[in-house]
Amino acid sequence: MKAARFYDRGDIRIDEIPVPEVTAGTVGIDVAWCGICGSDLHEYLDGPIFVPPAGHPHPISGEDAPITLGHEMSGVVYAVGEGVTDIEIGQKVVVEPYIIDPQYSTEPGTNYHLTPNMNFIGLGGRGGGLGEKITVERRWVHPIADNVPLDEAALIEPLSVGYHAYVRSGAQEGDVALIGGAGPIGLLTAAVLKAKGVTVVISELSELRRQKAIEAGVADHALDPSQVNVVDEVRALTDGRGADVAFECTSVNVVLDTLVDAIKPGGTIVVVSIWGKRASVDLQKLVVKEIDLRGTIGYMGNHPATIDLVESGKIDLKPFITGKIGLDGLIDRGFDTLINRNETAVKILVSPSGAGL
Repeated sequence: MKAARFYDRGDIRIDEIPVPEVTAGTVGIDVAWCGICGSDLHEYLDGPIFVPPAGHPHPISGEDAPITLGHEMSGVVYAVGEGVTDIEIGQKVVVEPYIIDPQYSTEPGTNYHLTPNMNFIGLGGRGGGLGEKITVERRWVHPIADNVPLDEAALIEPLSVGYHAYVRSGAQEGDVALIGGAGPIGLLTAAVLKAKGVTVVISELSELRRQKAIEAGVADHALDPSQVNVVDEVRALTDGRGADVAFECTSVNVVLDTLVDAIKPGGTIVVVSIWGKRASVDLQKLVVKEIDLRGTIGYMGNHPATIDLVESGKIDLKPFITGKIGLDGLIDRGFDTLINRNETAVKILVSPSGAGL
């Protein structure tokens, strides 16, 4: 089968590799769609980061580069291994793409996403969604209803990131949230917040992404920080008090600075983006305003609740899909667009087999 594999920084190749074996306790999935994630772009530009470098196998997966990429995937079950009795062939599914040391429990509430050497399928090994087929442990496979199209279902993984960020923030219905950045994660975090009754303000330079936020109904206000003072606008919208919660979704320091100024005293800022460099924070403002600054990574038991928001129609994922390509266009039409013209796209999906094109 064909698969996109990461060899080293700037070196991703489309290879022919064996179809993975479906063993006891696993599920074989025909990948329908896989999204290109910001993490994939970071690997391509600055990696290896999550990908174990050649000659340095990951301590859990035992794999090193080249690694099949892709962790935002949807597909259809084509085989089930011995002992799997609650998944059927032909069922639509998505993957919670974790690689977790088997000595740790992965039951909800156990913070399995924070265990030592945690990594992700499609980054740390065990196949990836940018291959035509993948075999995944049953515990990481989540069935979805037939009313959810498979292309939209590929966004459930990043939507779960937004859901976990929402949980980390402690946001409540009626709160005002400021989101720095309307890239895919910023927009999907906004979608979760709106579904939960939160008023959403987004700060974003790209006109296309601001329009997408408004048209998709996930933002009440979309501000251009090159044209307005975001802090003043947020204060005007909140009778001078500031945002209740804020989400940093850009890994840009000036955005983090803006959130620190725009958050209310006692408010919470959640850093969602992956930073490839050190950031600076005005700790005096953090102290005198008693700001809670929190990190968030991935998700922990959030997929069922996230899937429910999609299946129930409370979140519509279709507006965020701005491109569909095959593996042959991965670099030229996928990575290059998102790296050099990211203001023109939100989420680009890849059909590894080309069947969806």
